[in-house]
Amino acid sequence: MRASRLAKPDSRSDLSRHDQLTQLTNLFALLRPYRRWLAVAVVGVVVSASLGLVFPRIMGGLVDSALAEDGSTGTLDRIALVLLTVFLIQGVFNYVRIYALAVVGEGVVADLRRSVYDRIVRLPVPFFDGRRTGEITSRLTSDAVVVQSTVSSSSAQALSQGITLVGGVILLVVISPVLSLAVLAFLPAVIVAAAVFGRRIRRISTSFQDEIAEANALADESIASIRVIKWFTAEDDVVSRYDGAILSSYAVALRRARLRALFVPFVTFIAFGTLAVVLWVGGRLVVNGDLSPGELVSFLLYTLIVAGAIGTFTGLYSELQEALGASLRIFELLDEPIEVPRQAAPVAPAVREGSVLFDRVSFSYPGRDIEVLSAVDLVIAPGETVALVGPSGAGKSTLTQLIPRFYDVSSGEVLVDGIDVRVQALGALRSEMAAVPQEVLLFSGTIAENLQVGRPGAPDGDLVTAARTANAHDFIVAFPDGYDTVVGERGVQLSGGQRQRLAIARAVLADPRILILDEATSSLDAESEALVQDALERLMRDRTTIVIAHRLSTVRAADRIVVLAAGSIAEEGTHDDLVAAGGLYTELSAKQLITSA
Repeated sequence: MRASRLAKPDSRSDLSRHDQLTQLTNLFALLRPYRRWLAVAVVGVVVSASLGLVFPRIMGGLVDSALAEDGSTGTLDRIALVLLTVFLIQGVFNYVRIYALAVVGEGVVADLRRSVYDRIVRLPVPFFDGRRTGEITSRLTSDAVVVQSTVSSSSAQALSQGITLVGGVILLVVISPVLSLAVLAFLPAVIVAAAVFGRRIRRISTSFQDEIAEANALADESIASIRVIKWFTAEDDVVSRYDGAILSSYAVALRRARLRALFVPFVTFIAFGTLAVVLWVGGRLVVNGDLSPGELVSFLLYTLIVAGAIGTFTGLYSELQEALGASLRIFELLDEPIEVPRQAAPVAPAVREGSVLFDRVSFSYPGRDIEVLSAVDLVIAPGETVALVGPSGAGKSTLTQLIPRFYDVSSGEVLVDGIDVRVQALGALRSEMAAVPQEVLLFSGTIAENLQVGRPGAPDGDLVTAARTANAHDFIVAFPDGYDTVVGERGVQLSGGQRQRLAIARAVLADPRILILDEATSSLDAESEALVQDALERLMRDRTTIVIAHRLSTVRAADRIVVLAAGSIAEEGTHDDLVAAGGLYTELSAKQLITSA
């Protein structure tokens, strides 16, 4: 089943003229930081395009001089020298144009990718719940490249061809008004065809980008989960799914190719048909003495230039439609609201002690009608360790995710240090918290870089202190590269116990007031568990700790145990009190919690 997309393709298939204008405004706003280089490029474009219009006129003079009966070659020599000079100057300005446009184009795509990535990492957690990673990252890759060609090279090419088209038409009229009418009679057909084909190409191109995003998402998931695929010999299945996605995009690409295959021959027929008419009418004018052979040659060359400009414009129109589709997907992402808008006057606690209060908290995940938490009341004192226990789906993880405001409550309040988390500055709130999950996520960089996630820019001495506290220093220095050891994607080159200890060291470095643990020892061997448990006890000292518990050993060490069932608090108390009560906790202890310490 496919994950939901940023928007349904058919809802974007037809953009109104106002929407297209808005998209174009957004696109060309990207050029503003590079306006000086763009001005240089425009100069190069204008000069090279203008010199291109000189060439046919010179060629006409060259033909007339060659056919002159006086036998003199002086004029012919001068014209050939002028022609070479024109080509040389045009080459220089073409270099200026190409380099300046490269500066603009590469700069724009870099800025666009930076903006998109900056927006992605600031989007709320619910945004990622219904979307796939590969689909989102495709905005940074294929879509950005499509936009780049439009805002840089295509726009300059449009200017160049515009100068060529207008100048060519004027010169055609100057040489022969009669022949000009024959040429211009074919223009309306090309313009109408460009409009019709361009609209359809835009719709198909948007669909193609969506299919590619789907294929990217499948590939990203498969590569990230390659060990699961190997364990269950699921290679054939994932290859089949990816093949299906690629074949689907291939079918859309063929539809686009068929459309272009119809359009290009049509424009080619119009162009060569125009040349045939020009040769027929122009030849009669030369025979009658109303036009010189050189003028006919010049007219033919200008006709080719005008036809080429029209053909280029139709191609540029198609590219523009593709860019509108790709940019729509990008700007959809840029328009997504960030996690929490910055409060005008955030409220900060006078003292950060680490108290947590849930006051009649109810919660449902966005887009779901099922209430995960219902009227939860819970007070956690500063420095207290509270274990959350309950069957799967009881709401334990959800409860902890409301504290850093990954989600907002549906009703009620979550207070940290006596103040509602919704009125606190998000950065300041989360800086007082840290988590050690059951499944540790590490970045593919070095050990030092992974530790510094807890406190960016932390000096080496602090890294070593945190690692010693987490019982991680010894195994780190045993690596040849020590703290500069690359851990691989998701820390794949480390054992489970080593990853857990790095996660603890990362939390130590952050020095949080509130600590959230998702039973960090449940999947470790005895030796690793002992080292991790010792590190956790040091980390928990003098901190408010909330433990999502799976083991009886962890539960026994807690100051208080809270038993959740169906989103509500069913029982609360110490281990001995709850066992004596003979309720749900006793049943969980017998059936689900691992009773061997």
